[in-house]
Amino acid sequence: MKTYKIKTSFVFDGYFEVVAENKSQAREFVGKHCGLVIGGDIRSTLPDDMVNWEFDVHPKKVIS
Repeated sequence: MKTYKIKTSFVFDGYFEVVAENKSQAREFVGKHCGLVIGGDIRSTLPDDMVNWEFDVHPKKVIS
């Protein structure tokens, strides 16, 4: 028997709805304030009235 390392990605598709002055600022807010950690939840450091999100709870598995 031999051990193999198989590169695998898990992709969660969805979107953040962000209150901002323009699309550029909204993208900046998502880049700086929104994320996900394995074993945790999708999160944001923005106030609740400025952000909402919709993501599938099961990712796509991509084996390369």
